[in-house]
Amino acid sequence: MPRAWLFSDERTAAGIAELAAILPPGSGIVFRHDRLAPGARWRMFRRLARIARSRKLLLLLAGPPALAKRWGADGVHLRQPLACRAGTAHRLGLMVAMPVHDGREARAARRAGADAVFVSPLYPTRSHPGAPALGRAAWLRLARLAGAQPVALGGMTPARARALRLAGARDAGWAAIDSWDEKAARRRTRQKRKAVPT
Repeated sequence: MPRAWLFSDERTAAGIAELAAILPPGSGIVFRHDRLAPGARWRMFRRLARIARSRKLLLLLAGPPALAKRWGADGVHLRQPLACRAGTAHRLGLMVAMPVHDGREARAARRAGADAVFVSPLYPTRSHPGAPALGRAAWLRLARLAGAQPVALGGMTPARARALRLAGARDAGWAAIDSWDEKAARRRTRQKRKAVPT
């Protein structure tokens, strides 16, 4: 199971291909981009799938299992209204990940037999301004209740992921949007500096 994850998001400055290129091999990606027209979303997914294969990244599609199977995804990210389709996803040989924000969702993920749960938000996050953060104690409770591989989402950075593991969540993964976007921006800045003739 990947330790590091990228959540695709339309608002990032970097494109999804650029972000996928900076992930450590063996990381995971949850592809969303739900607002795209179906054809455009499919083309973006196929481009991302080629990068994922070459870099040994696990690629999940946010959507129904049948579509994920047809598109060649490694698994599905089932939002709570689709939790009832977890059994179908498993029968299709797909990994199942689900979001968890509270006790009800954690129990639903356990009943669904989710392989991984994205428990959020651990910290305040720009993608959900004003939403209350769980904090470490509540995050750990929900992670245990869900009974699946826990992944921390919400304001996460590599340093915060290390701190969470030191606090007792030794098997926890971490996921981010902004942290990867910021890393891509720093990489572009370094590349521009190198390109400037001296």
